[in-house]
Amino acid sequence: MKVLLLGSGGREDALAWKLAQSRLLSKLYAAPGNPGIARHAECVALDATDHAAVIAFARTQAIALVVVGPEAPLVDGLADSLRAAGIAVFGPDRAAAQLEGSKAFTKALCASAGIPTAAYLSTDSTDAALDALARFGLPVVIKADGLAAGKGVVIATTRAEAEAAVRALAGGPLVLEEFLEGEEASLFAISDGQSVVPFGAAQDHKRVGDGDTGPNTGGMGAYSPAPVLTPALEARAMAEIVEPTVRAMAAAGTPYSGVLYAGLMLTADGPKLIEYNVRFGDPEAQVLMPRFTGDLLELMLATAEGRLAEAPAPVFSPDAALTVVMAANGYPGTPEKGGSIAGLDAAEATGATLFHAGTGRDADGGLIANGGRVLAVTATGASVSAARDAAYRAVAAIRFPTGFCRSDIGWREVAREAGA
Repeated sequence: MKVLLLGSGGREDALAWKLAQSRLLSKLYAAPGNPGIARHAECVALDATDHAAVIAFARTQAIALVVVGPEAPLVDGLADSLRAAGIAVFGPDRAAAQLEGSKAFTKALCASAGIPTAAYLSTDSTDAALDALARFGLPVVIKADGLAAGKGVVIATTRAEAEAAVRALAGGPLVLEEFLEGEEASLFAISDGQSVVPFGAAQDHKRVGDGDTGPNTGGMGAYSPAPVLTPALEARAMAEIVEPTVRAMAAAGTPYSGVLYAGLMLTADGPKLIEYNVRFGDPEAQVLMPRFTGDLLELMLATAEGRLAEAPAPVFSPDAALTVVMAANGYPGTPEKGGSIAGLDAAEATGATLFHAGTGRDADGGLIANGGRVLAVTATGASVSAARDAAYRAVAAIRFPTGFCRSDIGWREVAREAGA
């Protein structure tokens, strides 16, 4: 069967890598793709915001399934348009995608369904937000209500920082949240609107600098599994957070179909929802896909066709996977584009898998940086420590003078494994 994958980042390269292994696949297209995705798919020029063009391509090429990688086309309603045209799609409709598209929507759903989450205030009034700061104390979390590519969150530790964050978001809706104490983990689940199954866990590293310092990014690295999310805690998160969400969406007439990514805080009172994403994480996909032992296309097709209950339950390797993101200098601000990248063959010769994110080609065909996060260097091992060591061996083989990476990905679990 023919599949069209939409997107151009490291997440989509990981999905392309896994889809290409499917026994069901006859041809994979990607739009727009990147040099890494081009190893597995024919890259085509399609604008995901042009729904008619995507539908026309799918019809002309007899596409059996469209896989939407990033969140923006889902929030924009692309899945609705494809389904209305009779084309199967992996990803939620616009109404269901509001779980990521509007933090206020998700908070209201949590309140009505009794889902554990932080106390909050949703407002589009700067004055109301400033007045409410005293009620939340410090630290306080300030979020843009809509999509922000993983960077629209400020954890303010002083009143001045909080007021500055609120004023920076003036003119648009925002959410103030109670600061939750604990360790974060990411839980993934697959739902076809009725059935829902867990699909692995991971921990990522949002801060740009070693020691979790500096501004938030889209993610500087990740590892899977996340042992801190024990089987008992995962079962509790599914029963208290994910499953009630799927039931509430179905009851509202907006069933959720696709992958649901729950960002959790593991508090002393148990797991609480930080936020939802309606797509695979980036860079979490780069550690989930190497561990998933099943047929991704088979699972996605069963989800799109409402047959998830009949599909084999997802199974993951017991090995750990860890990915280190190599970013262009300047990220998460203005990244330095055009820097040359070499040594990828040597890196992969160590046994690592390299997923391309913001890469491009220069006039001579050489690989260059073309975005903020550029490469995700992934390795597996019997432990997080072993996977970490293997990933950094591969990183050391890459020559990217205008790039950087964190040197401590996986530090929490590495310390736990060492008994520290």
